[in-house]
Amino acid sequence: MIMAGFLCISAFSMAQVTPKALKADIKTPDAKCDACKTTIESFVTKSIDGLVKIRVSISSGITSVQYYPDRTNIEEIKYAISNAGFDADNVLANPDTYANIPDCCKKPQDRKVPPPKKQELKTNILFRKFIAIGKRYLRGNAAKGSFNFPL
Repeated sequence: MIMAGFLCISAFSMAQVTPKALKADIKTPDAKCDACKTTIESFVTKSIDGLVKIRVSISSGITSVQYYPDRTNIEEIKYAISNAGFDADNVLANPDTYANIPDCCKKPQDRKVPPPKKQELKTNILFRKFIAIGKRYLRGNAAKGSFNFPL
C-alpha cells in the first residue's frame, strides 16, 4: 500500500503542467521589407528557447510574439531582436549587427545609397507622364481600329 501511494505521488510530481503561453507586441519600426522580416524571425527563433510564435508585420511595424513565461521573458525577446540588428521598443539595435544588415533594412540616414536628388525626381515624373500619354494614345487608336499589330 505504501509502495502504491509512493508511485502515485512520484507519477503526479513527474507530470509537469505547461504554463499558458503569453502574447505580446513589440514595436519594430525599422522592419520595412521581407529581408528585415526574415532576419528578425529566423534570428529570434534560433536564439530564444520558449518562443512559440513570432510574426513581423512590415506594414504596421509591430512584431507579435507568443512565448512561455517560465522559459523566457519579453525583455530577452527584445534583446534578441536588438542583436538581430533592429530596434525593439526601448531597446536600440546592436551597433555591430546593425552594421551588417542589408542596406535596405537600415534607417534612411544610415543607407549607403543616397536618396534621389530633386532633378532625378523631376525626370522620373516626366518619364511617367510620357508613358501615360503613350498608353492613352495607344488605347485610343486601338479602340478606333486603326492600330493593328503584325503577327
